[in-house]
Order: sequence, then structure tokens, then C-alpha cells
Amino acid sequence: MNMPKIELITKIRSTPEICFDLSRSIDLHQISTAKTNEKAITGTITGLINLGETVTWEATHFGITQKLTSKITAFKRPFHFRDEQAKGAFRSFTHDHFFEQQNDMVIMKDIFDFISPFGIAGNIFNKLILTKYLTKFLNDRNNVIKAYAESEKWKSIIPQH
Repeated sequence: MNMPKIELITKIRSTPEICFDLSRSIDLHQISTAKTNEKAITGTITGLINLGETVTWEATHFGITQKLTSKITAFKRPFHFRDEQAKGAFRSFTHDHFFEQQNDMVIMKDIFDFISPFGIAGNIFNKLILTKYLTKFLNDRNNVIKAYAESEKWKSIIPQH
């Protein structure tokens, strides 16, 4: 089965720690996905999600309300974490988040691999619609992370010690 892969690079003038924590913030995810009305409904539903924890999202995509549960399966702060579908509409997905400091910039890299259900029909849907839709969805989310990380807004999301 041909597994679609989305790779994105976002350059952010911040620190890896801030970008890492914003990327795993349930609260910021809900802000960045307001268009699809994503809400965390079970599991870790606020704050920062950690290794082994799950969150179930309810959202409306393509006019259909659906639920998706993802789990954090790899975690090395502030360089990398992975979330994977535990239950939901995809046959499977893995989303790796990488953070690398280069001079005064953080290079935030997303690698999103997914398999749609429905075999050949799913593959056609991927090529025609879903890959482009998910790329825009992830870019929009990354732009919100960037906006918060490059301003003082991140302080309203990340707990200060």
C-alpha cells in the first residue's frame, strides 16, 4: 500500500523548547483548528500532552463530525515527539515533530504519514483531495504555532515555572 507522506518545514524565531511545548499543547491545537471546531473530549484535554498519553478529538471535516484518538508514542524534549492514531478515520497515521536550533531560528519539521481506509477509492481520494487538505491544515496550525512562539503570546499557553 502506497502511504502518502507530507513533509513541512516551518522556520520560527524562537527556542526549541517553546516550539516543542506549543506543538504538544492541547489548548493551542484547539485555537489553531477553530475552523474545524476541534475539541479535546477525552484523555488529556488541556495543557501539555506527554509520552504515553492520549487525546480524543472531535472535529468536523468534509461536513462529517468524527472522533480521532491519538497517542504520544515517542518523546525527547525539545527535539522530537510522535503522535499516532490509536482510533479513528484513518487506517493509520504517524506524525513526527522535529525541532532543531539553527542560529536564531528553530527549524520545525513535520513528517505526517497516513493510510486512508477504503483501499483503491481511498488512494484516489488521497491524490485528489486529502493530501492537499491535510497539508493546508498542518500549515495553518504551524502558522499559529509560529505566531505564538515569535511573540509573547506563548506565555498564555505554556505554564511558567
